[in-house]
Amino acid sequence: MIEAIADSIRQTPGCTLLDVDPGKSTNRTVYTFVGSPAAVVEGALNAARVAHERVDMTKQTGEHPRMGAMDVCPFVPVANVTMDECVDCAKEFGRRAADELDIPIFLYEEASTTAYRKSLKQIRAGEYEALKDRIVTPEWKPDFGPAKFVPRWGATATGARFFLVAYNVNVLGTKEQAHRIALNIREQGRGEGQPGRLKAVKGIGWYVDEYNMAQVSMNLDNYTITPPHIAFEECAKDARELNLAVAGSELVGLVPLEAMLMAAEYYIEKEKLFIIDERQKIRLATERLGLNSVSPFIPEKRIIEYMIDEESAEPLASMSVRDFIELTGARTSAPGGGSASALIAGVGAALGAMVGWMTYGKKKFEEQDATMRRLIPPLDAAMRRLIPMIDADTNAFNDYMDALGLPKDTDEQKKQRTAAMQAGLKKAVDVPLTTMRIVDTCWETMEEMAAEGNINSKSDLEVGAKSLETGCWGAYKNVMINLGSITDDDFKLRVTGEAEAILARAKEKCISVLSILDQRSS
Repeated sequence: MIEAIADSIRQTPGCTLLDVDPGKSTNRTVYTFVGSPAAVVEGALNAARVAHERVDMTKQTGEHPRMGAMDVCPFVPVANVTMDECVDCAKEFGRRAADELDIPIFLYEEASTTAYRKSLKQIRAGEYEALKDRIVTPEWKPDFGPAKFVPRWGATATGARFFLVAYNVNVLGTKEQAHRIALNIREQGRGEGQPGRLKAVKGIGWYVDEYNMAQVSMNLDNYTITPPHIAFEECAKDARELNLAVAGSELVGLVPLEAMLMAAEYYIEKEKLFIIDERQKIRLATERLGLNSVSPFIPEKRIIEYMIDEESAEPLASMSVRDFIELTGARTSAPGGGSASALIAGVGAALGAMVGWMTYGKKKFEEQDATMRRLIPPLDAAMRRLIPMIDADTNAFNDYMDALGLPKDTDEQKKQRTAAMQAGLKKAVDVPLTTMRIVDTCWETMEEMAAEGNINSKSDLEVGAKSLETGCWGAYKNVMINLGSITDDDFKLRVTGEAEAILARAKEKCISVLSILDQRSS
């Protein structure tokens, strides 16, 4: 049955199934999939159709709270979609599922406009067992479908919400002890004026037979308010006070990359570590949170951004070096000088960071470790910011080209077309100008790297400085050629002044870096 539902989603055109997370004790499976708004609605409907055939709630039991065969179907904005669009998805899914399957559907979170039935906890109160009596009352009439008890199905909640992180902390203790910790930390606390310590957190304690230990099971409704590492540390603190051991934790389903990096930064600061590589940060967070304790935590299969094909967003930057060079040399205008300039500048920043790494951690240069900890991160950050500019420059004319295709039959249409063309041109100027601005952030660090870095890497830093200057010069040329067609004189004056100042500074600072290196080696 689990695989049949998964297949129904996989076979939906436009849907990509990212994760299937079943739980034996909870008797509940979480499916995570992405796609366009229309595609994810169809995927959810296909999953509901299979569940309607195969799930019988009169026979279902499990640790996790539930009220229906498809208990909850949230639509979450992941990328390039708004919360309002997700609300529309929830309403479309609810209406169509109710009409086709004759099942009751409740709207929740952002899709609900009724205060007393907005949260999932409110709607699911009493769970499946209480549904028979609740659903026939006027205040609990479903938003879609029949106001009657459907024994095999129960009811479904659908809505739109921020990305929820389902997170469990493992406790070597009893269900009651885990629940005591949950009461201490969850936002609701013990109720009756006794709130818990953590905002945007729901939690209960339970015992998982397959793991042979208890868990503090939490929903982190907004990980930017309470991220997993804070929940973990607070649970561990209470466990220590109860003389209990914490044995790692478990993420259910997928997790946003940002939440993992937040955990890494917390432990980096706490332990005074120096880690800037993203994969190493993920490894640190995985280890400190004990995410491998009950099952392997594989970042490529558990972090949502890693599951989505990013090559489609950055096709040029994702190419091999050979393919990029050959495409640049082909009979096509893109990629052109702007993309090449961003690439060259990115290589320059990368070489600066490389010299830092060739200095840091070596016994010979041990006295420079603190300096390298300070110098490497800004160059690494500039390198990473310049990589997306390779594609951004090629895509810069998209808005302008779209504007060219607008109708121009009437005076009003001509006016709108001209305004759209001018806006597109300003965007085409802003992209290479951004490349210049990023380069401009590197120079003071490059000068200090030239003075303090491993002199054996002199030529690498020289090439890096020249690459930064060349990339800046190339971006400047792209700014100026696009600026010529813009009619906003104030914009042209402002941009020209800024671009010329950055270019002059690049020339001056490149000479300075080379001079510092020459003085050290003479």
